[in-house]
Amino acid sequence: MAEGELDASAAVTRSLLGWGVVAGPFSVVVGLVLALTRPGFDLSHHALSLLMIGEHGWLQRTNLVLTALMVLAAAVGAGRALRDGRGLAIATTTAVYGLALLASAVALPDPVAGFPPGSPSGPISTHGLLHIVFGAIGFLALAVGASADARWRASLGERGAARRSQLLGAVVLVGFLAGAALAQLAVGTLLLWVAVLAGSTWLALASARLYAHVPHPLYGRRPAAAAG
Repeated sequence: MAEGELDASAAVTRSLLGWGVVAGPFSVVVGLVLALTRPGFDLSHHALSLLMIGEHGWLQRTNLVLTALMVLAAAVGAGRALRDGRGLAIATTTAVYGLALLASAVALPDPVAGFPPGSPSGPISTHGLLHIVFGAIGFLALAVGASADARWRASLGERGAARRSQLLGAVVLVGFLAGAALAQLAVGTLLLWVAVLAGSTWLALASARLYAHVPHPLYGRRPAAAAG
């Protein structure tokens, strides 16, 4: 390839990974806007997933589907960027997380007392149970992906980044499990928020690092080692 030519494969890979950086902030910002504008929704007691039911629930479902597509794009990018066992682990777990998001948008949660307004709490339904299961799968996938990312970072000598990935993965897992167990309390909702933010942060940081790992698409701007 002549100097100055475009490496289309590298350009596509970087573009795919860029969606991993965008996915978390997009999902959280849109979710917060909806939470603050939906009558009866209380951020201290209601999980964001409840925004998918009731009037205008399609807005949060659309948010979840778009986020899932971004995550799946990042998963493909991760597999293209790092073609070894760790890359496969990061790509696979990220893809599982994206698929879990899609499934959660189909299997809706059950109403809780107070939301949607006038909805009483009742026995858990099949779709409500599936929503919880898909959520658990997604958070577990994020935690495993963070562990794989930590091992890759450690192999590069990036010990600080490796420890950060391990920590974020642990926060995702513990935050979800504790939040689900304490879901009826305000602290449970807070823990679920912590898990969501930790997972979004890991995905953004991991995607950005993999983005930097891919040689610049312009052949003339690659480091000599990468170009040779």
